[in-house]
Amino acid sequence: MGAREILLAEPRGFCAGVDRAIDIVERALEKFGAPIYVRHEIVHNTHVVNELKEKGAIFIEELADVPAGATLVFSAHGVSKAIQNEAKARGFQIFDATCPLVTKVHVEVAKLAKEGYEFIMIGHKGHPEVEGTMGQLTDGIHLVEDVNDVATVAPSQTERLAVVTQTTLSVDDAAAITAAIKARFPQIRQPKQQDICYATQNRQDAVKQLSSQVDVVIVVGSPTSSNSNRLRDLAEQLGTPGYMVDDASELQPEWFENAQTVGLTAGASAPEVLVEGVISRLRELGALSVRKMDGVQETIRFPLPKGLKQPEVGPPTSTPTA
Repeated sequence: MGAREILLAEPRGFCAGVDRAIDIVERALEKFGAPIYVRHEIVHNTHVVNELKEKGAIFIEELADVPAGATLVFSAHGVSKAIQNEAKARGFQIFDATCPLVTKVHVEVAKLAKEGYEFIMIGHKGHPEVEGTMGQLTDGIHLVEDVNDVATVAPSQTERLAVVTQTTLSVDDAAAITAAIKARFPQIRQPKQQDICYATQNRQDAVKQLSSQVDVVIVVGSPTSSNSNRLRDLAEQLGTPGYMVDDASELQPEWFENAQTVGLTAGASAPEVLVEGVISRLRELGALSVRKMDGVQETIRFPLPKGLKQPEVGPPTSTPTA
């Protein structure tokens, strides 16, 4: 192996929404015992899902597979109104692990729909977050996946039209599609703050810095993870070979034959222990040192839903005697 140095992207790995979602499942298991049912993978990472399965989580796609009276968790990607209503009708105890930044998009869609707006959504067809957001309405929301789709999208009116975005897209790709939408629909309403989440933005910005300093970029993430795929794609677009691996076992020594420095990052749903495993394997292959990039320090934390919050510990209270 030619590589002698590993350069770690900063930030990388878990974001606040993923931390919260995993915490919700683990606390539900602690409080109510196994099994806890989770609709869809709680986050898109094979290792996280398998660990939760071992603790007693059961992952399902159809609510018919959940027994009456069970505890059900919605995944971090969010669900449609139809799924929410069906879950309530079936009488499950529900904890919603939808990322608050996805919920923000849902709230915006509901608010503007009441004002008569239709929507163009930028996102990937079939992604659970897109299905959840589009499922906030029964009609009037139109998906575009790329600039070419913008030319054929056909809202029923253009006086009240708004754009929303999947939170885990490529920032640059979303900007290009938004520009095409604005060119065709100049009056379209955009969100006050972009829908692409801070963690997606920060990890992409870090890869932009990383790519210029390394010979190859390794992204730790599962194939189903949209934001992880975008990190690998971004490295490639910047001219640096990029590879995505679920864990260290997927590393191929030939990737590093002509590399002096390996850049290493992780998608927002990939735990740091997997990054550490990749570092160990790269050391076995000949890497001598590890260096961290300077980068944004993320301090955002999202609260847990009612019913799972740990009680605050205060001073003991005395009970007056009669």
